Amino acid sequence: MNANEPIGGRWNYDTENRQAWNKNDPTPSALQFDRDQIDLDVIGLVKREFKEHIGQINHFNWATTRQQALEALQYFINYQLIHFGQYQDAMVSGKDYLFHSLLSPYLNCGLLSPKEVCDAAQQAYFDHHVPLNAAEGFIRQILGWREFIRGIYWLKMPTYSDLNELQADRNLPDYFWTAETKILCLREALRNSLENAYAHHIQRLMVIGNFTLLNGISPKQVNDWYLSVYADAFEWVQLPNTHGMVLFADGGLVASKPYAASGNYIHRMSNYCQNCHYNVKTKTEQDSCPFNSLYWNFLAKHRVFFSSNHRMSMMYKQWDKLSQDDQNTILTHANDLQKRIEEL
Repeated sequence: MNANEPIGGRWNYDTENRQAWNKNDPTPSALQFDRDQIDLDVIGLVKREFKEHIGQINHFNWATTRQQALEALQYFINYQLIHFGQYQDAMVSGKDYLFHSLLSPYLNCGLLSPKEVCDAAQQAYFDHHVPLNAAEGFIRQILGWREFIRGIYWLKMPTYSDLNELQADRNLPDYFWTAETKILCLREALRNSLENAYAHHIQRLMVIGNFTLLNGISPKQVNDWYLSVYADAFEWVQLPNTHGMVLFADGGLVASKPYAASGNYIHRMSNYCQNCHYNVKTKTEQDSCPFNSLYWNFLAKHRVFFSSNHRMSMMYKQWDKLSQDDQNTILTHANDLQKRIEEL
């Protein structure tokens, strides 16, 4: 802050933080930690006692001590934060981390404090090491969104978890536990989640979450999956994010509109569509991207619910421009996809 005004004259820099990744900005390799005997003993126990469970224990590379967590923070400040802002929404096949900090598990279990993490990012800006959009975007996720989510949980629980305003009741597909799907963006996001106990916020929200939202998957099943899979998933932070932000199950308490999107968003922010089995450019062909017809089906199904939401009006105007025959074809295709969701 500069007195009562934000430094730079703007409260956020989201418009600068929505770029697809440019390979001319190479991603740093993941920080590697030495494993002590306690780590090795626990890894051995997990291999022995939980060998049938999901996940890949051989990929384990999280900090397990305060000192390692501090090293992770410094590594992020030194090598990743500089590009975090512009690429925070980007997705790339085979790039599991890009410029994300991977600090959320340490914040949520107490190895790092939110203040020291925010202070470090702020100081990097003051030292002219990172641009303002990077520092502001990162700090706001912690100081702003994380604290807001904590407030929602303690204000609205325990009844919050029972909300299901969109009456979603379909079962979670089996491939959420295997990542064996022909939808490349979903396969990559699920693989990252299952192998690394991690996926960044856009993978969680706009790929995995978007798919569950559009298909009307049971909030209870989706919440259980998110809580089971991610290393940073403590209920107080996981539940409002998933229940409110991802699924809109709270009817708009957390988010002012549902984060529903067609394949075009994923195409714009990633390279997934280039090698996908499905065609992002079509809606109702046999090989059309499932997100396309499912998106319009979601809007049509819940039109009455969203009729008073002005943020949805433009999407409904686009839908109304389609002929009745085109609308029916899209809805029929979407319904067929949902009937054979396990085959996608």
